[in-house]
Amino acid sequence: MLTDQFGRHINYLRLAVVDRCNLRCTYCMPESGLTWIKQKDLMTDEEMLRICSVFTELGVDKIRITGGEPFVRKNCINLIEKISCLKGLSNLSLTTNGLLTEQYIPQLKASGIQSVNLSLDTLDKERFFKITRRNSFDKVMKTLESLLKHQIKVKINTVVMEGQNIEDLIPLVSLTQNLPVDVRFIEEMPFNGSSAEVSLKWDHAHIYEHIKSKFPQIEKIEDPKSSTSYSYKIPGFMGNVGIIAAYTRSFCGDCNRIRITPTGVLRNCLYEGGGINLKEEIRSGKTDDELKIRIINTINNKPKDGWEAEKLSLTPSQIHQSMATIGG
Repeated sequence: MLTDQFGRHINYLRLAVVDRCNLRCTYCMPESGLTWIKQKDLMTDEEMLRICSVFTELGVDKIRITGGEPFVRKNCINLIEKISCLKGLSNLSLTTNGLLTEQYIPQLKASGIQSVNLSLDTLDKERFFKITRRNSFDKVMKTLESLLKHQIKVKINTVVMEGQNIEDLIPLVSLTQNLPVDVRFIEEMPFNGSSAEVSLKWDHAHIYEHIKSKFPQIEKIEDPKSSTSYSYKIPGFMGNVGIIAAYTRSFCGDCNRIRITPTGVLRNCLYEGGGINLKEEIRSGKTDDELKIRIINTINNKPKDGWEAEKLSLTPSQIHQSMATIGG
């Protein structure tokens, strides 16, 4: 297995297949969007498939497809189907905003997609528009309904933002009463593609106390190994609640994750600024064995946690990239 300098086994790859997105969420990018990556600088399907194959040969058995919005990429469903056939892969999942997803759900089910993380920051149509700057709430809800109908595990991801969606926290928790979904509240992160500050008020402790004030019977349940989420359950409810300390980064100790950006850059950490470009390594003629050596050496230098990665990568005057260009 891939192992870093701290003895952590790395078996989870998050593959961003595109940087583009059909939403303009306030916590991710400016209203005008971003300077999108040129087509020639994106990895091809064949390059992505080869990289995934190399990683599964090195012991990675879990891959999550992310973006941007994955289905903005042309023929993304075909790429997913090919990745699902890789030897050694036991868990394939997807993160999506749900706008283009509904039509592909039968194929996702057939490909063995085990879970889908659905971005949904509010249950209110007007607030959805204010946060995403798009009028697409109904499409997301239809996707949620179809995923449940096809018995695909659903995790709803909600970024908690002061002054924008705090009134949605309790209604979202209430979804878990009668639906088999996990609702996960995420601390806001600085990956908005600008110098705009994020509020630290709603950290994981504050989010928990807010939920507990309405549901005092909430119970802590066991967190899966290497989980980014603190897991909870309200007795009698079908689903679970999670809180992800994405900004305070208290889950880094047993991190098992690495990321590949849409341009092929291997990043050991979300907060890391650099990394090796596997796409360029492929285009320069490197063999699979040579790629493996580069990957092993890079992962061995994985930083201890997100704070160290940020310190090593960014100067105080630099701003973080948009989450779309890193991979959600």
